[in-house]
Amino acid sequence: MSADAGAEQMETQSNGQIRRPKPEGRKKSEGRNSKAPAPPPSPKQSDAPRCALRLYTPRRSTPPHCPVTTSAFGLRTSFGLRPSGLGIPSPSARALVKSGKRLPLLAFAFIALTLAWPWFSARGAQPALASSATNAAIPQPLSLADAVNLALRQNANILRAQKDLEAAQGVVIQTRAIAIPKVGLAGNYSAAQPSDVDTITTPGLDFGNDQNWATQVKLVQSLYEGGRILSALRVARLTKERSMLDYQTAVADTVVQVEVAYYDVLLALQQITVQEASVELLTGELADTTRRYNAGTVPRFNVLRAEVELANARPKLIRARNSYRIAKNSLVNQLGFNVPKEALEDIPLTLAGKLVAEPYKIELPQAIVLALERRTELEALRKTQALRKEDIINAKAPYKPSLQAYGGYDAHNSLLSHDLTDTKYGWIAGVLLTWNFFDGNRTKGKVMEATALYERAGVELDDTGRRIELEVRTAYSNFIEADEVLKSQEKVVEEAEEALRLARARSEAGTSTQLDVLSAQTALTEARSTQIQALRDYSVARARLERAIGINTPGS
Repeated sequence: MSADAGAEQMETQSNGQIRRPKPEGRKKSEGRNSKAPAPPPSPKQSDAPRCALRLYTPRRSTPPHCPVTTSAFGLRTSFGLRPSGLGIPSPSARALVKSGKRLPLLAFAFIALTLAWPWFSARGAQPALASSATNAAIPQPLSLADAVNLALRQNANILRAQKDLEAAQGVVIQTRAIAIPKVGLAGNYSAAQPSDVDTITTPGLDFGNDQNWATQVKLVQSLYEGGRILSALRVARLTKERSMLDYQTAVADTVVQVEVAYYDVLLALQQITVQEASVELLTGELADTTRRYNAGTVPRFNVLRAEVELANARPKLIRARNSYRIAKNSLVNQLGFNVPKEALEDIPLTLAGKLVAEPYKIELPQAIVLALERRTELEALRKTQALRKEDIINAKAPYKPSLQAYGGYDAHNSLLSHDLTDTKYGWIAGVLLTWNFFDGNRTKGKVMEATALYERAGVELDDTGRRIELEVRTAYSNFIEADEVLKSQEKVVEEAEEALRLARARSEAGTSTQLDVLSAQTALTEARSTQIQALRDYSVARARLERAIGINTPGS
């Protein structure tokens, strides 16, 4: 058993709780104290453009580490390194060691392999460490701001967008290469059969060698490439800006998905409360009806009807609890956590938020204008259209000449001597001009392709603008509907509770039937369900409207 695995077993407490392990890749020691796990890597500052977005400010800080139950989030893995034998020396090797020959060399090799083995083993374990370090501590209770911040650190879509950002930075570096000087080293050696070499031998002159060598260090700078040099600098800038816009789009999509998943958990939890209250009311009604039946004031029919109503209410409670479990799993998935295989079906997750309807006022024309200005998808397509225009410039470049300057240092053997050590060397410099007058219409075809793609980018930009306007109109209409439904339910619950109280009072006075009480109870349950559903729909509609406008990202 590895030392890591033994330490993890000793961390298990007697009450079944487990301390959350640190990410394996960030352990500094095998001590019992662990630090707060760091977030997944973000785009490198040196390689990728800095993101202008700000994270939500968490309402409470994440604790260094929290004891959780065995179904908590966080996989416990250990990677023990087993020593590996280097083999038994051969008899000849033993003889060398005994004789004292090459002993320092063998000792040095043994020490080097011993020191290098942990490094190679750690390199091999990196993929597993990366997967186990995906989990981090979830603050309990979890606020909406904390949920968004967690998702921005480890949601799979965000991580993919960060890697796309880094890949785009690599494309930027490649694109700029045409404007940067190139330095190269070249060398060659050739030998031929003497009978295959023409030689001239005269007094003082010996021309023709069967062996030759040459080496050269050269710096080449492009001076003119038909407009491609300046175009490459513009393409690098546009590519960098478009990659950042794509990253911001991924952030906006992730934020709205987390918000909707968070509101779904709150809705499912409230539905459980409503259904439990309904079961409690019907249980009380059944007990009261049974008491009256035993007293001989009501028939057996009333008892059977109360039992049926209670039995019909229990499946709704069961479904509400199942919806709550599924909603929590969906939220955890959006946060980018790996639920252990041995975890129970009911994840121990507590939310700090509540379903509330905060006032939100915006007019449709203003929303459309903001969307056309703020949506990163539109701006990214504008950058794409500009890139397609640069493609036309690059496609036309072969129509024009190419001019390069070079300079360097050259060394080679003398052609007038058979002695290979007779070296000639010195500085070299020059210019190179190339111009292709006809390439079989290849350049013409590239220009046609680039022009068509540029025009297609314009069509896509216009179509996306219309689709975004339609998305805003649809989201705004859904928000108006949710707002009106919510307002219509302001006093319904109070009225339903009062109606139930009056129905019970009349039933006790003998002026109403059991049907009136059961109907009032059903109406109260439906009113409560409709109200919390309206609160959830209002919150989701607002979140999606803000996403359609482009103002749901942190800092926007």
